[in-house]
Amino acid sequence: MRKFPVIAAAVAAGAMAVLAAVPAQAAEYSSALKVRGVQYDAPGRDSNSCSSGNTDEEYLTVKNYSSSATVNLKGYVVKDATGNRFTFTANHYLQPGDYVKLRGGHGSDSDARNVVYRDNCNFLWNNDRDTIYLYKPSGSRADVHSYTRSGSDRDGNGYIGYHS
Repeated sequence: MRKFPVIAAAVAAGAMAVLAAVPAQAAEYSSALKVRGVQYDAPGRDSNSCSSGNTDEEYLTVKNYSSSATVNLKGYVVKDATGNRFTFTANHYLQPGDYVKLRGGHGSDSDARNVVYRDNCNFLWNNDRDTIYLYKPSGSRADVHSYTRSGSDRDGNGYIGYHS
């Protein structure tokens, strides 16, 4: 009779270990905004020169997956694994199904062209592996994805799609 509680405790401990081993990107967060994809490796030879570089060809696409709610990006934060971050400081409204590309480099933000520039010529995403974090203005996590060049980018074009 005493064996049953011991077995139940062992099963519960095993279940907790399995839950702890689930990778971060397996969690589904309750957010209308999610990472749609990342061009983590800009085409061509990487150059973060502000005048002639290709950091504007590296981008992250954030999409509003809600069927009815418009979401303001102001206050949302994008981070990578090492803590590099970008905060959307201006109002930028995404209608249901709409998206925005967060690009490196300098340019004019445009609702009509669905683009926001980081105003920073350094690359944000690592070419070999990285983790993308999207946080709500409240600080809670909206979405997260880890990638590796060899494991996530099947066609080797430097782009990985999520939540398509």
